[in-house]
Amino acid sequence: MKQALPFKLSKDRSFFESLGDWMGDVLYDELPEKGFECRDEQIFMAYQIEKALKEKNVLFAEAGVGTGKTIAYLLPAISYARYTGKPALIACADETLIEQLVKEAGDIFKLQNYLDIKIDVRLAKSRSQYLCLKRLEEAQKDSDNDFFIEEIEDGVPDFVYGSSSLQSIFPFGERSQFSGVSDVDWQKVNFHPTQQCTVCDLRNRCGQTIHRQHYRESSDLIICSHDFLMEHLWTKDSRVREGQLPFLPEVSMIVLDEGHLLEFAAQKALTYEVQSETLIRLLERVMVDGVREKTLNLMEVLQDTHEKIFSVLRIGSFAEETERMKINKSSELMQLCKHAIKITDDLLEEFVFESELFTIPEYELRMVEEFLEQYSFSLRLFTEKGDGVEWLEIIDGYETLIIMPRLVTDILNEKLFSTKLPIIFSSATLSIEKDFTYLADSLGIEKFQSFSVPSPFDYDEVMKVRTHHISQEEKVSEVDHLLKAKQQTLILFKSKAAMDKFRSSTSTDDIAYEGDRELSTIVKEFQNGEFSTLCSYHLWEGLDLPKEALTRVIIYDLPFPPVDPLFDAKRSFSNNPFEEVELPFMLLRLQQGIGRLIRTSEDYGEIHLLLNEEEAPLEGRFVGILPTPISN
Repeated sequence: MKQALPFKLSKDRSFFESLGDWMGDVLYDELPEKGFECRDEQIFMAYQIEKALKEKNVLFAEAGVGTGKTIAYLLPAISYARYTGKPALIACADETLIEQLVKEAGDIFKLQNYLDIKIDVRLAKSRSQYLCLKRLEEAQKDSDNDFFIEEIEDGVPDFVYGSSSLQSIFPFGERSQFSGVSDVDWQKVNFHPTQQCTVCDLRNRCGQTIHRQHYRESSDLIICSHDFLMEHLWTKDSRVREGQLPFLPEVSMIVLDEGHLLEFAAQKALTYEVQSETLIRLLERVMVDGVREKTLNLMEVLQDTHEKIFSVLRIGSFAEETERMKINKSSELMQLCKHAIKITDDLLEEFVFESELFTIPEYELRMVEEFLEQYSFSLRLFTEKGDGVEWLEIIDGYETLIIMPRLVTDILNEKLFSTKLPIIFSSATLSIEKDFTYLADSLGIEKFQSFSVPSPFDYDEVMKVRTHHISQEEKVSEVDHLLKAKQQTLILFKSKAAMDKFRSSTSTDDIAYEGDRELSTIVKEFQNGEFSTLCSYHLWEGLDLPKEALTRVIIYDLPFPPVDPLFDAKRSFSNNPFEEVELPFMLLRLQQGIGRLIRTSEDYGEIHLLLNEEEAPLEGRFVGILPTPISN
């Protein structure tokens, strides 16, 4: 239902003129009366967004930490949504940041209370963030899963398996609902792309389906991740052709919070994955009594060929500093892949005959057919000479072949930036010293508005930046020494591998690590002081812990991009890889990491940069982005 605007329209004033008047009243008078600071940078940002809405442009809105970016875009976004009758979409960098945005005492919560308006805000999370009832049934058969299965079973409402009326159905099954379940265990029961929702007998009781219907009805705001927005854009046309609704409804505008990370989400959404065990497992499910001998033989040959492919991949792949292993595309590997494509195509033809015999259950057959079609398509991309990037990675405990496009600029321009939809990039770090070229070029954006305003904080008074020139081997003992002074400390690592290496070497207890449990739950416990140190490789952006909840940030390594196939491809297409790829990436990420410390005018603390022999000479390249001079 379309809601009333938070201000009145008159015949002699346009919507945008009335919006400007209302925002001025709110930012200059109403919020300051409730204890908010009146910040010129925030007011400037709000009016620049209003201009972008009016002109339907792309806007790079770079505003320093403490500007109040969220309120600056919420005020025009909510108003524009109600004016157009379509919700505004806010896309965050990941699922953890979604939780931060809607948490109690967050900016949305404050606006509702202080302005006395009801904001209809609903979350649209990636499919992997929802429980799959079919996969839960499979996991329940495995006795080794008893411990974490009990927690998940307790969170499944009675109506799922009972005969409750439709009126009693409500959204359930989000990842954040199961705080004690580790990431590894969650991967056993969450939605997996091989599942066939359209023919699932539990579809109408599925948490993902119920959530999707719920957020479609939002009148003000829908909040999702960059990953889910990209998945929506890439699948929208095909879903419509198949008679399905797109993942997201039509929206009035898009805010890309932490928008500098959009490129990685776009590449991920276009990625094809071939997992070592999935094909074997799926084919075994359809090897039932009554299947014709020719079909069975083809399935067995395909399984054998598939196992040989991964045997060759395993032998010819190697990793350096990340989980992404480079692949040796040998002639033997190419021949095996082409053979697998031929067998897959033959098998799909045989499944046409099997479907007429009704020997294989429809759900199982549809699931295998769709998987084989993608399997064949993925191997064709892998064997053809194109502009792609491939690597081997361990995902959910299984070796997985990844095929990803190197550049997504053309597709992004077609699907997103040429739609005349107002799009707002919001972040403290969108430029390199006020130059937005790096981000615009990486996303294929040719026409945009931009501005950059500084943080209102006096960093010289509240922040100390210290550098430690030590060897790489000494970094663990240096951190152990720093942690003896008990402070609420965030340690940021450039990769999971770097964090795991530290974990195996440190002698300090009272540390929580990303991945042990659901991340937003760990962050809440850290904020409550249940442990003093949090180690993470994802929380370079978006983490918002005020006052004593966080008083020290340790940057373990300068966050240069990893030596992996994706960034190697970027380097290979650059005239000066260090200046055009390595340094801009590091500087943007470093600014984000440092920005975790000071979030309000009452915050204070220290930044510690651990620099080895290779990193120390680069100090002169990053001192210009530091909020305050180094004080050693």
